[in-house]
Amino acid sequence: MFLTLTTAKPSTSLVRENRHAENVKNMNKDKTYNLEDEMRTKYDLSQLKGRVRGKYVERYRAGTNLVLLESDVQAAFPDGEAVNEALRMLMKVAHRQVQKQA
Repeated sequence: MFLTLTTAKPSTSLVRENRHAENVKNMNKDKTYNLEDEMRTKYDLSQLKGRVRGKYVERYRAGTNLVLLESDVQAAFPDGEAVNEALRMLMKVAHRQVQKQA
């Protein structure tokens, strides 16, 4: 009489159950975040100059579009009204060009 040891492979459904249990275990980790200090320590806010909290909030609420001009463009215009005047003139010229072509 001979005794043989056999190793049984787990059934496919058992493997799926084990994988599912592993996935559930990994997904249900407690995710707590430290909301007190989100900024990295490398950011030194004391070195920022001219910072004003809410500087443009009224313009934002009013629906005004803010556009940052490059330094060379800014040098050509003394204020926002001059920029608007130049853009309106450019729009008129472009409109006339389109009308001539049509």
